[in-house]
Amino acid sequence: MTARRVRVDKLLVQRGLVASREQAQTAIMAGLVRVNGSPAVKAGSLVAEDAEVEVRGAGCPYVSRGGLKLARAIEAFGLDLRDKTVLDVGASTGGFTDCCLQMGARLVLALDVGYGQLAWKLRQDPRVRVLERTNARYLTPELVGQEGDLAVIDVSFISLTLILPAVIPCLRQGGQVVALIKPQFEAGREKVGKRGVVKDPDVHREVIARVMACGRAQGLAPKGLTFSPLLGPEGNIEYLYWGGPAPGEVDDSMVPEVVAQAHAQLLKGEA
Repeated sequence: MTARRVRVDKLLVQRGLVASREQAQTAIMAGLVRVNGSPAVKAGSLVAEDAEVEVRGAGCPYVSRGGLKLARAIEAFGLDLRDKTVLDVGASTGGFTDCCLQMGARLVLALDVGYGQLAWKLRQDPRVRVLERTNARYLTPELVGQEGDLAVIDVSFISLTLILPAVIPCLRQGGQVVALIKPQFEAGREKVGKRGVVKDPDVHREVIARVMACGRAQGLAPKGLTFSPLLGPEGNIEYLYWGGPAPGEVDDSMVPEVVAQAHAQLLKGEA
């Protein structure tokens, strides 16, 4: 089936290669964007949704800015990925995968429901096993074929409460999870504002608590919580949750503290 065609600037945002369409347009005008190896000329040009796209000279050490989000979690939680097997759920372009490899992971199982999105350099890396067209909601240990030490999760348009119950059984005993919590995909429709933005701190606290409770139900103690240093598309705040074996559970009072810090630092100047 022929892939759907989308604007180049929109595709760059979808892949997490830039923070906004404005940044995409700037990068295109500067000649930094390549589509299937050729320079992108116009932001409005239509390309296949599964096209290979890259931003050169953007200053990001990973294939997409998603790697910066995971790097924040690894640093904040003091995680050691050396010689670990990692399951990257929602790999997309591969920002999380790239970060894991640079942090010393032995093997990354890069899983995504889509096809053809993973950066070429990662697709060719012998430390990466690609599992495309794979819906994480229906993941099984047999499908993965190898137990993971850690799962890193970045999914959209679905709640983590539907993903965690399938992912956790694919980890070895004592396995851990780092998941990006996106309030716009966790909250009910009535709580999501225009352009899919959720800024109400009460809603943020509610969805974080729900994800942590889901983890507890699957045997994961909430061991850490922080917020992403980068806003998601359309300006949504995102959070990073770390779950693992007990003991070492963080106090629930940490949730409102982290939400308050995120709003103070990322939404400065907004009414």
